[in-house]
Formats: sequence, structure tokens, C-alpha cells
Amino acid sequence: MEYNTDRTQLHMPEYGRLIQQLVERCKELPTKEERNEMCHAIVDFMGQRNPTLRDEENYRHKLWDHLFILANFDLDVDSPYPIPTKDQRMTEPKKLDYPVLQGEFKFYGKSILQLIEMAIELEEGEEKEALIEVIANNMKKSYNIYNKEHVTDDVIFRHLKELSKDRLDLTSIESLEKSKIYYSTSRNKNQNQNQKYPGSSDHNNRNRQKNQQNKNRKK
Repeated sequence: MEYNTDRTQLHMPEYGRLIQQLVERCKELPTKEERNEMCHAIVDFMGQRNPTLRDEENYRHKLWDHLFILANFDLDVDSPYPIPTKDQRMTEPKKLDYPVLQGEFKFYGKSILQLIEMAIELEEGEEKEALIEVIANNMKKSYNIYNKEHVTDDVIFRHLKELSKDRLDLTSIESLEKSKIYYSTSRNKNQNQNQKYPGSSDHNNRNRQKNQQNKNRKK
């Protein structure tokens, strides 16, 4: 019985053992012409085994790069593309820069920072005020979900002021529940409810009156 530990290492497991063996066989061919011919056949086969690459730009170039990786960069053939080196393969990718949120503010997330920058750039007016209040309401939800405790509006106002470096200030309103956007949203909701169920409040009042009358008769 042959164990995987006794076999040649798979440099790209997604292509499987068969293609790895074909590459090893190609390396053993005596002439460059034979190796070139077999390499083209292997690359075509690799494209069939990995069809998702066809949707990518320069997918043939990537297949040839994969071929040299499978050969552990030890393959003497004429490639239609620049031959990659082992040093290029071992180079570590650059680290991504993540937005830095100071200690207690990390749970607000990147989207809140983006909205804050957007609000700062807006000209003074109702649109800017509405966006600031939307930001504050979302900050309050994020705080409550992350910390699993209720937070007062003055804490949110303080955090917003610190995150915006004193460029956004909501201390002029008493609470988020009394902000313009809260009232406008509630008013629109009530209007939509009345439009969807016209006369619903009158209907409820009549039902209450009938129930009271029935109770009086039973007495």
C-alpha cells in the first residue's frame, strides 16, 4: 500500500495528484521540444480542471504560473509568459491597513466613521442635521448590542463629538427621541397607517363602545 506521506508533495492540492504526476513526468522527458509539447497539453488540462479561472483576466498566464509552481520552479521549457521565480512565490503579501478605532469606540465600526466623514463634508442645513441624527441613532443601537446595556443619549453625543474631533455636535437637542428625524419618521408611519387602514381609529372606538354597552346589559 502506498501512503500519501511517501508520495511527492502536492504544491497545489486543488489540481490533484494526477496533474502533479504529469508535471513530474514532463520534467523527466529528455528533450526540450517534448517538454514544451507536454507542457501545453498539461496547461490545457489544468484549464479544464479549474474552469473558474476562465472568468479571470489573463487566465492562461495564471495557468502557466501554476504549472511552474507545480514543478517547484524546476522546469526547463519555453514559456509564452515570464517565468516566475521561487523568491516571488515566497514573498509575503502586504498587510492591509485597517481603520483604527480608539479603545472604547471599536464597536461602532468602519461604516460609522465613513458616515461621520460624509456628514462633516455636507453644508450646514436640514440634510446635514438629519444625517447626524441618523448616525447618532445607529451609534446607540451598536452600543446597546455590543455592550448589552442601555446607554443614555448624552454618552452618544459625547462619543460622536470625540469621533468627529468636535466637528459634529448634537448637544443642542435634549434627546434622540425628540430629534426632528424621530418626529418625522413617527409622523410618516402614522400617516401610512391611516392611509392603509382608513378610519381604523374610529372603527376601534366604535368597538370599544359596543363592548362597554354589552357589559352594561349583562349587569
